[in-house]
Amino acid sequence: MPWAYQPLFAQREFRRLLPALVASDVGDGMSVVAVAWLAVLIAPDGRSGLVVGAAVAAYALPGAVGALVFGRWLRRLPARRLMAVDGWLRALLLGCVPLAWAAGVLHPVVYVVLLAGSAVLHAWGSAGKYSLLAEMLPPDQRRAANALVSASTSASVIIGPALAGFLAAVVGPAWIIGLDAVSFAVLAVQAGRLGGGARAVATAGPVDTGRSAAGLHLLRRQPELLGILVLTWFFNFLYGPVEVALPLHVTDDLHSGASLLGLYWTVFGVGAVVGGLTAGALRKLPLWPVTLGIVAGWGLMLMPFGLGVSVSVSLVCFGLGGMIYGPFTALSFTLFQDRTPAAWLTTVLAARGAALLTSAPMGTALGGPLVAVMGPRQVLAASGGATLALAVVAIAVRLRGRQQQDPKPWT
Repeated sequence: MPWAYQPLFAQREFRRLLPALVASDVGDGMSVVAVAWLAVLIAPDGRSGLVVGAAVAAYALPGAVGALVFGRWLRRLPARRLMAVDGWLRALLLGCVPLAWAAGVLHPVVYVVLLAGSAVLHAWGSAGKYSLLAEMLPPDQRRAANALVSASTSASVIIGPALAGFLAAVVGPAWIIGLDAVSFAVLAVQAGRLGGGARAVATAGPVDTGRSAAGLHLLRRQPELLGILVLTWFFNFLYGPVEVALPLHVTDDLHSGASLLGLYWTVFGVGAVVGGLTAGALRKLPLWPVTLGIVAGWGLMLMPFGLGVSVSVSLVCFGLGGMIYGPFTALSFTLFQDRTPAAWLTTVLAARGAALLTSAPMGTALGGPLVAVMGPRQVLAASGGATLALAVVAIAVRLRGRQQQDPKPWT
């Protein structure tokens, strides 16, 4: 498998960019813990839940607004500039968090505003990252690059929280967010240093459409891209209840504690890294069938929770689920990179990111009432069943489209 990734490191700009991407992923992984923890520390008595919810939402959701509001100006920027602008904004505003904490002025409202401001360009930064990969690499290397970058994100889910837990005892959560700010500054500097080679010049031209929702307009004219976006939205939405149900399954059904919950997410993260890297090394995999198989496979791995299987069996299922899920992000981005006109790629990916920012949070919000009515074990199984049904519907739609329009839809 390593030989499949060797050609990537022959690309000088990719070698320079990857360490900075890894650093920002680890920084974000640490902030998963630090953002909520610091919210608890600064919340008034009896308001912890409200402040934590607002802080976690502020760290992600404003990107959907930024993708639409700032499209008129940002879609004209080259991908590397988008990454740099997003990185510097995050570095500046997240860097204010430890400074305000040290000065004793980190009121919850100030905290939420800083987090929200740092996330405004999140969709554009992510779009710039995957657009830049498409610019700097030939088409036959994109899947491996996407897999490597996605594996870094999956690994940060394991490494980041563990590192944050260790550092919190030494420096406190506010300074961990400061380290996240430094990681984004490193990414911004590195993105700004990248040159605009021949491939970038050919693909990164400005798109003058006059509307901030240009990416969404293009998606509506591209049934295949709209189809993968809709599939991904519902896939993430149906995953949302898992984040609510799994902790309650551990505490209420299994009568265990945080160590077992951490073990579930660890085996999931390890599986996701292994699965993502393996799929990235296999260049001949047909994108659509594998993507639909991932959706179905993840749903199947959740079903045993509803049967009351032993902890060891459910851990194996969750780890296999992570392995199955691992390639999904890389394959999804590869579909967009291959099917989108180069000059439109950043705009379309920003629209994609804006749409998907709402999916998992909505599913998570639904998870609470569902658990209260059904119980956590049943919600996990129901999420799996609904995800499997989603795969069946998507396969039926894809087959119908194959018969009516596209003679080669399974490539």
